[in-house]
This record gives sequence, structure tokens and C-alpha cells, in this order.
Amino acid sequence: MGKKKVLSEEDINNLVIPAPTDVLGVAIKLLGFDRVLVKCQDGHERLCRIRGNMKRRVWIREGDIVLVSPWDFQSDKRGDLIWRYTKAQADTLRKKGYLTM
Repeated sequence: MGKKKVLSEEDINNLVIPAPTDVLGVAIKLLGFDRVLVKCQDGHERLCRIRGNMKRRVWIREGDIVLVSPWDFQSDKRGDLIWRYTKAQADTLRKKGYLTM
């Protein structure tokens, strides 16, 4: 067993606000490899891939609130998974009005 990486309070409290092109969503189903089916806030279900720098550092589970960046082409069907929010961060997004799901 190796050492666990301890997250600092700054990393935990760092809240990523969605850009105008990004969409919030809920992870519905894990499809294996680096693919996740996400129900987005704009009404589309997107097949998203987990970015390379998130792959082995952040574990995605069904029901997690995630930030999706739709692709330039096939924007209503595919996207990249940018960020996974913790429960406290998701509550903060709801209070600020970003998350309506």
C-alpha cells in the first residue's frame, strides 16, 4: 500500500463555477474504460469521457454531480467530463442557483 494523497483545505473548498459553454449534469451510468453516461441540465444525455488528468485521481460514481464540456461537433451527444463536485460543493451550487436538478 502506498501513501494516500492528503487533500488540503484549499483543494476541497475550491469551487469550480461553470463557464457559459459548460453544462452541469448527473452521472447516470458508468460504461467502463473512461466513459460515463451523463444526464445534463439542458435535457440531453451525453456520452462523456473522463479527461486524462482526472482518470486515476478522481473516482466517479453514479449520482455524482459533474461538470461537462460539450464537444464542438456532436455537442448534444458527446462531451468531456471536467470536474466532479463533492456533496458540499453541490449544495453550494444549488444555493447560488447554478444547479436546478
